[in-house]
Amino acid sequence: MDDLVAVLLLALGGLLLGGAISFAKTSRPLTAVLAVCAVLAAASGVLRLDYF
Repeated sequence: MDDLVAVLLLALGGLLLGGAISFAKTSRPLTAVLAVCAVLAAASGVLRLDYF
């Protein structure tokens, strides 16, 4: 079950990163917020896998 949560967090990070890329030309603050959320989601997904 923990692996599923980790994969879902990594997928969420990818979706947020795609959103940040799509908003890059229109809104800089929204791009920054989405990018920070993407990094946090991906980092928590990687840490949830317990490889470190």
